[in-house]
Amino acid sequence: MAKLYFPLFFLVFTFSVINAQRKIEPDAYDIAKAKKLKSKFDNEDDDVVLEESLDFVSFDFNSRTENVTVQHEMKEKMINMNTRADIQKYCFYDGQSEVIEFEINYKNGRDANFFIKDEAYTSGDLFHNDARVMYTEMDFPLQGYRYETFIKKIYFDIKYFTKLYFNDQYPTENKVISIEIPEWLDIELKEINFEGFNIEKRTQPNPRKKSKTHIYTLKDIPAMTKASNAPGPTYMYPHLLILAKSHKKLDKTTPIFESTQDLYNWYSSLTKSLENDNTPFKEKVSELIKDAKTDEDKIKNIYYWVQDNIRYIAFEDGIAGFKPDEASNVYNKKYGDCKGMANLTKQMLIEAGFDARLTWIGTKHIAYDYSTPNLSVDNHMICSLFKDGEVIFLDGTEKFNAYGEYADRIQGKQVMIENGDAYILKTVPVSDVAFNKEVFTYNLNLEGETLKGTVNKQYKGESRSDLLYFFDQLKSDKKEEFLEYFLNKGNSNIKVFDIKTSDLSNRDINIAMDYKIEVKNAVSSFDGSIYIDLDIDKELADFAFKERDVDYIFSSKKYLESTTNLTITEGYTIDYLPKNIAVSNTNYDLSVSFTKNDRQLSYKKVFVIKNAIIETTDFEEWNTFMEDLNTLYNEQIILTKN
Repeated sequence: MAKLYFPLFFLVFTFSVINAQRKIEPDAYDIAKAKKLKSKFDNEDDDVVLEESLDFVSFDFNSRTENVTVQHEMKEKMINMNTRADIQKYCFYDGQSEVIEFEINYKNGRDANFFIKDEAYTSGDLFHNDARVMYTEMDFPLQGYRYETFIKKIYFDIKYFTKLYFNDQYPTENKVISIEIPEWLDIELKEINFEGFNIEKRTQPNPRKKSKTHIYTLKDIPAMTKASNAPGPTYMYPHLLILAKSHKKLDKTTPIFESTQDLYNWYSSLTKSLENDNTPFKEKVSELIKDAKTDEDKIKNIYYWVQDNIRYIAFEDGIAGFKPDEASNVYNKKYGDCKGMANLTKQMLIEAGFDARLTWIGTKHIAYDYSTPNLSVDNHMICSLFKDGEVIFLDGTEKFNAYGEYADRIQGKQVMIENGDAYILKTVPVSDVAFNKEVFTYNLNLEGETLKGTVNKQYKGESRSDLLYFFDQLKSDKKEEFLEYFLNKGNSNIKVFDIKTSDLSNRDINIAMDYKIEVKNAVSSFDGSIYIDLDIDKELADFAFKERDVDYIFSSKKYLESTTNLTITEGYTIDYLPKNIAVSNTNYDLSVSFTKNDRQLSYKKVFVIKNAIIETTDFEEWNTFMEDLNTLYNEQIILTKN
């Protein structure tokens, strides 16, 4: 009898599977909606849209730890705009948080049965922290395919819940952020970058729960940019900064981060708990300072030793640790993050008899300063040295930065310096663009159809420190090869030889390079005329912003002055030169010019990026100059026989 029922069972099972499949596959409405969204969010980089993205945040109190806790629920409806899409859905957490639900369902509510992975998040080969990531790979096999996701994350302490963005990594059709605040919690929702966005706000009281829910709604939001060298998101996107000030529980009012002093008190509590034992490096400090003739020499020897001997393992922005590692641990391991390196620098300087202190700072990636008491205000730590009435900042993570020089990423940024139970606010000095000046001088002449001559190149500031860093990373037997490659840019038509340089291990002096050069295939002769491609480097060639819609941030300010002097061959005169071009505004000065004097032609380029930024409002003017520059680069100088 069982055999007689099997075909019927098989048919019922098959029908059920097919019917279930139909319920999750896109119907005509889904496909039409996908096409409409594709038209609305016309960006080839985006495959998936969040049709709805709902954030609901609520707060509770843990009487055992006496901390305010946060429950953050994130619900999304996702739809594929293209024929197929494969994405990764993820959520980070760490020792101060936990992901307690991670669900992905089909549009009909059934579990999509994706395998959810839970792994430690590592940074570098050696360094591990308490950050973890829960994630899964999602596939959208058809246009209009939908999923619904739900993630619930708990923060054990409200201090670590810092901000909420309206933009996501995907375009969003409808975004709602709801934050329910109980009466016993004093919290400010600081609105950042709201200008120019139609964000609707309303408040919904709940007398029964003695709370108010603040609801923010924004529609048709583009995805966060995927462009490189973009400003930090805190400059670009509307978001809510969560400023938890105090709570009234257990018959008392307890401050959280009501003021900058509260923020400092918490930071200071972490540093005061360090058990710094300088014994492991006492002998090393003595060795470093014993032959130093001045205090400055002693400081340099210690600072440069940390730069050269401690491997920097970077943390990304986030909650990945606020407490510095003990100095002895960093010294013994020979690696650490910025906090550990700052602490080691401080303790070694104290061991040498100097007044050194830990210092918190937010790099230029972050828009805030210390008027905002929030853990997202900073992402870096350095060391401050108090000497002869001055404060000198020391950043061990900046390899080959000289004593008293500061990387562009921290220039002009406010710092918080430890000072016992108080704190000191200072600002890192800002260097003029000329601090980073590069000067190139080519003296060339024609020998047949080959350009020959001598070259002098000089590098200052960050252009020097960057070059020293890359040079230092090479194996000793590759350095000569690297220099040749660096100077001829891998072009087999350019031969460089007799290279002489300044001491490339000394970060206190500017780099100078002198060498001889021969350039082939840059000169041709025809019918009594000589055609010369005189530009060897062609800096900024094709550096246009055609599709970009966000500012471009350089790693530092740029100042290039390049002069090529060409001796005119006897019996020839200059018949044609490209036109001079120039453009100037608050962010840059760019010019290319030709001058001739007797038998010498001088070709000069001056490219100055004054503020390390090209803004979107500059793009039209910048692109026009780039077109003119590329035209100039493609033109040839023509010499005609007398």
